[in-house]
Amino acid sequence: METEKLRVCDEHGHPQGIETRQAVHEHGFWHETFHCWMVGWRNSRDTVYLQLRSEAKKDFPGLFDITAAGHLLADETVEEGVREVKEELGLKVEFDKLIHLGMVKDQMEMPGFIDNERCHCFLYPMPNNHDFRFELQLEEVSGMGEVDFEALAGLFMGKEEEVEIDGFIAKPDGHSLFKKRIGLKDIVPHSSSYLEKIIYLIRQELNR
Repeated sequence: METEKLRVCDEHGHPQGIETRQAVHEHGFWHETFHCWMVGWRNSRDTVYLQLRSEAKKDFPGLFDITAAGHLLADETVEEGVREVKEELGLKVEFDKLIHLGMVKDQMEMPGFIDNERCHCFLYPMPNNHDFRFELQLEEVSGMGEVDFEALAGLFMGKEEEVEIDGFIAKPDGHSLFKKRIGLKDIVPHSSSYLEKIIYLIRQELNR
């Protein structure tokens, strides 16, 4: 994974060359990612699906995150980024069924890791009949959870300390269900500006 080649750019998206994923995160080079937020409908409320990252992940193991997301490789277009949905969740989603939310910058920094992303963000309304089945890529994703959208918005905006999430953890002999309360400490630490912007953009689409 660390040797994957990524297209490097400046913060405005102008190409600057190609670097390994490791170099990108060591030096904080700007690069582009694909983010797909999936929404559902339960008990007359909008919901958001969050993936639970595998404990085997190098970065942020065991934390909840965007439904499906990943780096765009040096030779990939934004449209080809939809592969992340199939690879991570086992769902075949056509790119033209996604709702384009726009490009949102996301920055985070910690010892040995500087992440400056230009995120191409999309929304996918899940079928209301729930005729789908997640087939998780277990080395990447260990489970899925569903949370009320407005509750999640309150958490991201600092108005709530915890939200209730329920879902499943995938195991070789089947799924183990869970229902619990989580806070920001249980979610990948995206920048507050990214979280506020993504909530605004999703809400705009849900209210159309």
